Amino acid sequence: MSDVIIFDRPYGRVLVDAAVPCVMTQWLSFANAPDFIALQEAALLYYEAHATAARPWGFVGDVRHMGAIPAKAQAWLISEFNPRATAAGLREVSVVVSDNVFGQLATQQYAQQTAAQRDRYELHAIYYQSVADAKAGARSALAGR
Repeated sequence: MSDVIIFDRPYGRVLVDAAVPCVMTQWLSFANAPDFIALQEAALLYYEAHATAARPWGFVGDVRHMGAIPAKAQAWLISEFNPRATAAGLREVSVVVSDNVFGQLATQQYAQQTAAQRDRYELHAIYYQSVADAKAGARSALAGR
């Protein structure tokens, strides 16, 4: 089954692969804070609507072409996105590594800030070199539940 696009903007898109199953954010360029939050919110709403304890879903972040994450968006990820995602059952995000230093630094900062919140929620980022590997990792993690 191929990916279905559920949100599409010049800076990124949200895709769904029901065969894994997973939701995938795919960043195409830098996004300002409102745009970044809008894309992540679209992905999270879909995840919340479809992931269940009986049929958990994975979450893939394709950040190969992502730029920096604005501070307001980073704060939203930690205070809003992560708690809601973990409440919906997410425990692991499969991340396709960024091609540029800005995306790499933003991803590292997100992972560090997320790890610092272990008293509130537990969410791990696992890194992959390709979308296919990230989807396979998500599928494997779901099978292990």
